[in-house]
Amino acid sequence: MSVSDNSEIQAGSVPDIGSDATPDQAGAAMPVASGDRISSLDFIRGIAVMGILAANIVAFGQPLVAYMYPEGFMVPSGDPDGWMWIAQFVIIDNKMRTLFTLLFGAGLYLFMERAWARGATRWLQFRRLLILLLIGFVHFFLIWKGDILTPYAVWGMVALLFITLSAKAQMATGIVVYIAGGIIYSAILGAMYFFSVMDPAGDAELIAAQAELALIQDPEVADGLIEAGLIRGGNYIGYVGHTFTEHGLMPFAAWLQVSFETFPLILIGMALYRLGFFKGAYDRANMIRWGWIGLIGGALGSLAIGLFNQADGFGYIVTLWSFIGLSTFTQLPMALGIAALLVAYSPGWTGWLAERVRAAGRAAFTNYLGTSIVMLFVFHGWALGLYGELNRPQLYLVVVLAWALMLAWSKPWLDRFKYGPLEWLWRCLTYGRLFPLRR
Repeated sequence: MSVSDNSEIQAGSVPDIGSDATPDQAGAAMPVASGDRISSLDFIRGIAVMGILAANIVAFGQPLVAYMYPEGFMVPSGDPDGWMWIAQFVIIDNKMRTLFTLLFGAGLYLFMERAWARGATRWLQFRRLLILLLIGFVHFFLIWKGDILTPYAVWGMVALLFITLSAKAQMATGIVVYIAGGIIYSAILGAMYFFSVMDPAGDAELIAAQAELALIQDPEVADGLIEAGLIRGGNYIGYVGHTFTEHGLMPFAAWLQVSFETFPLILIGMALYRLGFFKGAYDRANMIRWGWIGLIGGALGSLAIGLFNQADGFGYIVTLWSFIGLSTFTQLPMALGIAALLVAYSPGWTGWLAERVRAAGRAAFTNYLGTSIVMLFVFHGWALGLYGELNRPQLYLVVVLAWALMLAWSKPWLDRFKYGPLEWLWRCLTYGRLFPLRR
């Protein structure tokens, strides 16, 4: 699933995890004061929302299966030896979604911490997540199928049942479920891979069964080519209708697929926040040392998986096994390492670029959904019509331009307004009242 690096999802991206409200003298919900924000969270979110786009760009501009499988490109991928695939797999794929999900869990608890201080209950958070679920459905059905907001909302609701556990219990539960999921998916997909090795036709048969791959199937029945034709032909109404009729159950399948990842990572994110991880409560030297150990160790493990894929020829089953199974055991250490290093180093980063990254993080919800909307204009036939036309290096150029757009608008907007547009809307819907937007 993309982020929906997802993703993510992405992935996703992820909504603003800063506090939504603080108590005023009357006990009413009020927007969080800027001084109450945790700067490291804003910076990490900014990095994550930018990384999510780098993870998702292939699925934006090519059939969704190309996200993992290089042969899924509708044009030559521009990466004949697979080194760019390996670089993205090592640095970006799954790591940004993992980071995002940890932050989502931290934000979920941070919101409840402020809500409890006002005498509110978990029902306020439930309402907030229900609104997020509805926004996620809009994103999935009307904009892009790589949505990560719906799984975040659903598993966030489940995590509310565990929110009163101690931080250590949340951490232990999250780790156990996460590892169990990695073992289960690795065993199932690993068995499929070894079956395909013993029966070389098995890989081809599995590929033929994948409707979204569609590159070797009859165009009349191949879902991927049908969808590509709708997008490239500029038939937005047809594209939305196709999503409803052919992929209407996909969000529900995604909730199940990411259950062993999203739910435990939300719990781990809660625990990390409560233990002071994101506030820099731990010794800085230890944070840096363990951050580098996690980053380097995770990267080396991911590199080994990437080289294994290269040696295998990037077959469909081995890439699926790598993304959904094997990478489970490398992405969390690496994401935690990245987070630890950013917590340790980011307070000292005060230049113009760092401030713009923080601003992009404060408006991460808007940047996540806004990126999907921008990609509609880049790739759909009724606009620039680049869907299926760009290879991997060219898609990375789109990423750089989109990053520049994120960094360009976020800070000037937040200099004038208290929230990003979608962050403000989400708050208003959550509390059923209009908050002032302009500073």
